[in-house]
Amino acid sequence: MDHQNLDLIEKIRQQFDYAPFPRIPLEKSPESNFELLYLHNLVTAYYFRNKKVINTEGKLILDAGCGSGYKSLVLAQANPGAKIVGIDLSEESVKLARHRLQYHGFENAEFYAIKIEELPSLGLQFDYINADEVLYLLPDAIAGLQAMKSVLAPDGIIRTNLHSANGRAGVFRAQAVFKAMGLMDGSPGELEIEIVRETMEALRDEIGLKTAGWNATLAQDESWIMSNYLLVGDKGCTIPEVFAMLRSADLEFINMVAWRRWDLMDLFKDADDLPPFLAMSLPEASLEERLHLFDLLHPLHRLFDFWCGNPHQAQDFVPVAEWTEAQWREARVHLHPQLRTSQIREDLMNCIDSQTPFEISRYIIVPTLAPIAIDCIIAACLLPLWEGPQSVVSLVQKWLQIRSQMAVNLEPVSEETAASEVKELLSGLEVFLYVLLEH
Repeated sequence: MDHQNLDLIEKIRQQFDYAPFPRIPLEKSPESNFELLYLHNLVTAYYFRNKKVINTEGKLILDAGCGSGYKSLVLAQANPGAKIVGIDLSEESVKLARHRLQYHGFENAEFYAIKIEELPSLGLQFDYINADEVLYLLPDAIAGLQAMKSVLAPDGIIRTNLHSANGRAGVFRAQAVFKAMGLMDGSPGELEIEIVRETMEALRDEIGLKTAGWNATLAQDESWIMSNYLLVGDKGCTIPEVFAMLRSADLEFINMVAWRRWDLMDLFKDADDLPPFLAMSLPEASLEERLHLFDLLHPLHRLFDFWCGNPHQAQDFVPVAEWTEAQWREARVHLHPQLRTSQIREDLMNCIDSQTPFEISRYIIVPTLAPIAIDCIIAACLLPLWEGPQSVVSLVQKWLQIRSQMAVNLEPVSEETAASEVKELLSGLEVFLYVLLEH
């Protein structure tokens, strides 16, 4: 590694020694943040890729760039029985992360102050790697990806992210200003933070740099300024550059973590009535091309937040929409682990008692674009899922039982009709990974 890159790494280390990130109180627990746990659960990524439900017991999970350890805590909470290993460039951050997990009672965790390129020195192989908000800081992101690949289990999955050059354009312009002012020559501190505040507040409100993302309220928190306007090493890229990096590291793109928020067709007034050129070309476009076009048309996302893994390791599966009757009869249904809580079950029971729709998306909104509500009557047939996985056949029988008990309000139906209604319900929920289906 050349002298310039070594100097940059040292500046980054000093920055996070001075201001460990994220600045979240030690006592704060993520246990009620169902969406955050859903995103950090190996079950979510593994099922998305393989349509199989994995048991997290005994799995080895890496938090690369663990910072002050809040995401390490999230990973421990979301993946029961897994061992968490955290690494970070900053020794101060590692101390905080170690203390955080001990405070919350997670003893099966280890933390090391090493660079991501030094991962092979641990002699470990990981089932899941979380490298959140770190890759864009590395002098060589490809080297970081290669280091993670070298310690990834054959069927393991990496969740990582890079900044979008388009989605974060306003912040990058501001960073260029403050670099020109000399505020990022060393490791920024209190003086540089105050100069940023004074400069931005001195600008007229209609000035482009100020309208591009400055928030006077958020700016009261010095960590917000440090992680945006004074973030040493920060850089952006495009979708083609992301895919090129993955190819160079011999990794395979799986999909965006918030995959539903990247649907190109959602950008058009009527996806069924496109101009002829688009109607002919878009169906033939690759996933890379579609994501790139989305980012160009609507640079909504600050991050390219994605899953990747070793090439050709995805298991073959038949999409649920193409299942035969025989496959449905053999299928088992799992409730996503992050929905399988006593509180959510109680909420469902209250909806049944009050005969109001059960809005399942209120707990995990990220895979949806609009609220997802289930009729409380048929939602009652999902109650056995809180006890554990159930066969589709048993849920059909449960639905028939419910209908018979409500004969005054519901017309009798055949078992075939009941099965069709249950399959429609499960298919609709599986799209969002609220239920997981295996056969």
